[in-house]
Amino acid sequence: MTQFESEIIKLKKELNAVILAHFYQDDEIQDIADFVGDSLDLARKATKTDADVIIVCGVKFMGEVAKILNPNKKVLIPDMKAGCSLEDSCKPSEFSKFRQSHPDHLALTYINCSAEIKALSDIVVTSTNAMKIVEQLPQDQKIIFAPDRHLGSYISKQTGRDMLLWHGSCIVHEQFSEKELVKLQVRYPKAKIIAHPECPEHLLSYADHIGSTSSLLQFATKDQGGEFIVLTEPGIIHQMKKHNPAGKFYDCPGIDQSGCTLCNSCPYMQLNTLEKLYKVMKNQHNEIILDNNLMTKASSSLKRMLDMS
Repeated sequence: MTQFESEIIKLKKELNAVILAHFYQDDEIQDIADFVGDSLDLARKATKTDADVIIVCGVKFMGEVAKILNPNKKVLIPDMKAGCSLEDSCKPSEFSKFRQSHPDHLALTYINCSAEIKALSDIVVTSTNAMKIVEQLPQDQKIIFAPDRHLGSYISKQTGRDMLLWHGSCIVHEQFSEKELVKLQVRYPKAKIIAHPECPEHLLSYADHIGSTSSLLQFATKDQGGEFIVLTEPGIIHQMKKHNPAGKFYDCPGIDQSGCTLCNSCPYMQLNTLEKLYKVMKNQHNEIILDNNLMTKASSSLKRMLDMS
């Protein structure tokens, strides 16, 4: 055990803290966390904790969700710069105007957005529950889906609902290379392709299974000793190897405009480190502070999501 790990365990007891980590975090953060999951898992866990301090190892919007659901608790994140390209693609001022121009539409927003966007939304969804929630809405209900156009398109095709899509996307899932995917498919013909629905449609067409990070993990766990080509942020592979130690997992690289191979790790998720986790617990800085009125408005769409899930 490293010095940081032993200190983190000690501080956790002193603070009565819980550490929640997303599947996309580094292996060492996942291993020291009290709970590891996807966005829906973390939101649910945040509503059930008895801890006084919640440390969210993920990106900023995940910390905001924990704070909105626990307004009287202290919520910390290791790095305040850990943002999200989907959040960046949907600015509150622009989304507010968009909503106003479509007053007869219900706004469903992917949880990968700011607290301000959640406050402007009717229902928040995740990749795990989006389809289930859409299917509960009346067939004649017009729907805005924001900010991920690829997830929205996938849900639209699966449910047969004509949805008005915001034009946002995730930089990680956007840059997977179809050329590199085909190479992996030829090299490992027995491997099953598993993909997150944030991927563009032309990549999803290759997939043997499409689902949220939790769904991908469950699929890989059921096929013990199997081979998998993974089309999502490679941090999830750490959990896949834990659940399926005899399995083989291959992450697909991206290709930039110059033709150079790219690692598909999320640059925002990678900002969090074990050292930063220790420092944020020791100094109790990087606290998520939100306006009470904003939290009240945002909590409505989040709680509706949890009720419909």
